[in-house]
Amino acid sequence: MKEISGFLIAAPHSASGKTTVTLGLLKALSNRGYKVQPFKCGPDYIDTKYHNLASGSTSVNLDLFLSSERHVQDLYARYASQSDVCITEGVMGLFDGYDKMKGSSAEIAKVLNLPVVLVVNAKSVAYSVAPLLYGFKNFDKDVRIAGVIFNFVASENHYGFLRQACMDAGIQSFGYLPKRMDLEIPSRHLGLSLEKEHLFDDFAGKAASAIAEHIDLDALVAATRTRVDVPVLQRVQVESACPDVKIAVASDEAFNFMYRENIEYLKKRGAVTFFSPLNDSSLPDADFIYLPGGYPELFLEQLSKNNELHRQIRSYVDRGGKMLAECGGMMFLSSSVTDQDGCEYPMVGVFSHKASMQGMKLNVGYRQFEYNGLSVKGHEFHYSHTENDGSSIVQQYNARNVPVGTKLWRYKNVLAGYTHLYWAETDHFFDLFN
Repeated sequence: MKEISGFLIAAPHSASGKTTVTLGLLKALSNRGYKVQPFKCGPDYIDTKYHNLASGSTSVNLDLFLSSERHVQDLYARYASQSDVCITEGVMGLFDGYDKMKGSSAEIAKVLNLPVVLVVNAKSVAYSVAPLLYGFKNFDKDVRIAGVIFNFVASENHYGFLRQACMDAGIQSFGYLPKRMDLEIPSRHLGLSLEKEHLFDDFAGKAASAIAEHIDLDALVAATRTRVDVPVLQRVQVESACPDVKIAVASDEAFNFMYRENIEYLKKRGAVTFFSPLNDSSLPDADFIYLPGGYPELFLEQLSKNNELHRQIRSYVDRGGKMLAECGGMMFLSSSVTDQDGCEYPMVGVFSHKASMQGMKLNVGYRQFEYNGLSVKGHEFHYSHTENDGSSIVQQYNARNVPVGTKLWRYKNVLAGYTHLYWAETDHFFDLFN
């Protein structure tokens, strides 16, 4: 057993500032010399990138729809046992899941026995926050509220009312973040570039400075002490690793939405090589290729001109090569992608359908389906749509088993679709391509 500080950042509702507080705490505690490990509740692959920038450690997704309780517990124990402080950022409101509390931050907190630090938006409330805090403290006795951090606080006088509310509700207040324009998080949905990385590093630094000034970090660390096992892991039984199995993964500014544990799974299966569809004109020698999602719509001209790579991908596919293309990766394999202004750019052309960013509409939610004898789960998040796309090889369902229109296409040994799959706990993942 090892003693660490571990807690989950949650909120009564979205837009309370969970990510701002999380990034600031990751940076502030790292600045103090702690080895900090970030986690993210749910399937989000954007926030995890900014956790990485703030902490210097790769963030790990914890999701009780995509995986089992045992898998989540093993993941947490594996990474927590190597750290001094573990910060898990919650999703939506504390008790909001895909079916009441199922899959919620509260369920993660209970499965991992994590204390919860509640982030409360205090923009338009003072002492009236007391019954809200009392309710969150007492709604589910198996969820332990360690304390609260207030956000958007107008003044020390304002904080005085909030602190009194905490005392009367029986909850510790660790401090607050002031209402400041420079503590409003930059857009998280515009892709990672060197400029964006600089903006987020600068933002995390400002948040960390504000936290060091207004939040009692010593009290927070002390109140969230917990013990974790140094695990003897029950890892998923994958096909025997073989260095002769060559796996190529696209990874650059255009393709970077991938779950850490999926890549760890592939590394256990064979030798993983990363390549860039933006910058590389040749395809690595591979037995399996993974094209993850990302932001291809921001690099359409550059991607469309990489004709030699297009040719090599088509040749690989025609020879029967196995490939998975998710969301942005699927768009890259389509015949063309049209940007918001109506300009159409030719793509690889493995599939005849077209993708378009015009009339953008968010499609989001958990997805599940059966294929080749395997139960598959994943998550859909995109603003584009496809045209002339034919029929799907499977019927996909949401988390409540309601049919959805999300398609999965197959050409030879290529599977492609909008769903970002999670296979880190899947036995015999490569059976999908048989």
